[in-house]
Amino acid sequence: MHNYPIIQLKPGKERSLLQRHPWVFSGAIARQPNGIQEGDLVVVESSQGVFLAIGHFHKGTITVRCLSFIDSPIDEHFIRERIEACIMLRKTIGLPNKTTDCFRLIHGEGDGFPGLVVDVYANVAVVQTYTLGMHRLRNKVADAITELAPYITAVYDKSRESMAKQGIDGIEDGFLVKSSNHIDKETVLENGIQIGVDYIQGQKTGFFLDQRDNRNLLRNYSNCKSVLNTFCYTGGFSIAALEGGASLVHSVDSSARAMEGTRQNVDRTEHAQRHECYTKDVMPFLKSCNRTYDVIVLDPPAYAKHLSQVSQAMIGYRNLNTEGLKSVSPGGLLFTFSCSQAVDRELFRKLIFQAGLQAGRNLRILHQLTQPADHPVSIYHPEAEYLKGLVLHVS
Repeated sequence: MHNYPIIQLKPGKERSLLQRHPWVFSGAIARQPNGIQEGDLVVVESSQGVFLAIGHFHKGTITVRCLSFIDSPIDEHFIRERIEACIMLRKTIGLPNKTTDCFRLIHGEGDGFPGLVVDVYANVAVVQTYTLGMHRLRNKVADAITELAPYITAVYDKSRESMAKQGIDGIEDGFLVKSSNHIDKETVLENGIQIGVDYIQGQKTGFFLDQRDNRNLLRNYSNCKSVLNTFCYTGGFSIAALEGGASLVHSVDSSARAMEGTRQNVDRTEHAQRHECYTKDVMPFLKSCNRTYDVIVLDPPAYAKHLSQVSQAMIGYRNLNTEGLKSVSPGGLLFTFSCSQAVDRELFRKLIFQAGLQAGRNLRILHQLTQPADHPVSIYHPEAEYLKGLVLHVS
């Protein structure tokens, strides 16, 4: 049993919850009890007092993020059952395996845990929380993960930065679980390729696992090709291209730390002589580039994290892709991406259409790309489909 505070909706505002969308917006709420605090568990009811969902309360536009549409407590049993389902889903899609031991174990709303991401790097699970309510559950999550996935010997909480972006300070990163025989592993395997991951100091949880399938696709297209990888971070696309037999790979990123990670990862391969690093801003690099490449990868950070930023982001994506297209050799390929949730597939394609016209290039779509299966999207929450990509033949 539970005794969670009750939030009541305005008449007619229950439709999205009846359709299992996990967000309750502030404008839908008719009444909420006094004294309710950020991160508290609450029950959401219709205007007629009918139970709809249980979720975490937040002071913001999205006021409740729903965990369950069944009236039962959010306790250790609930968390354990849901994490067990996450593990079983990954087993269904073949993760982990002999060639890939890094993957996403929990993908927010897609796995029924809004505000929570858990990435696995060999024997380490890295937790990032984005809501105070989910952060309070982190220890129960860590305990369930190590119980149900015995190959995980450590759980590291890396929520300080993600929580600070939500206006919640004072969170410290650190191990939630660390067994006596745990050995921090410097490298992981992705499709048989060794990659160094710094889950303590690196961006996000340490690596961008959502591009795993797309890196493998690039690998298949790279034989005897010249490849430019922009916004390269620690060189995931670069290493895939080198392993695929690229004749040369140039990696560009404005971050010196990222470029050092790229160098270290390339040095783990037998192909360092075919690789060069450029610690530069991507747009000036492209504009001053005096050569063309057979394959170019444009994988920028999110230009629009909110709807209010979409107009500016449209200009950024269009200009970036225009310059990128100018540097693709005739008959070459452009791998171009957007990870901005606020930029949908239709808008992204429109921007590439405009960039093609500005660059004076003919474009044909060979592949339409997205995030891999370990980043599942609930059919009731399409907003979780954030990664969009196109492979374009450029002539």
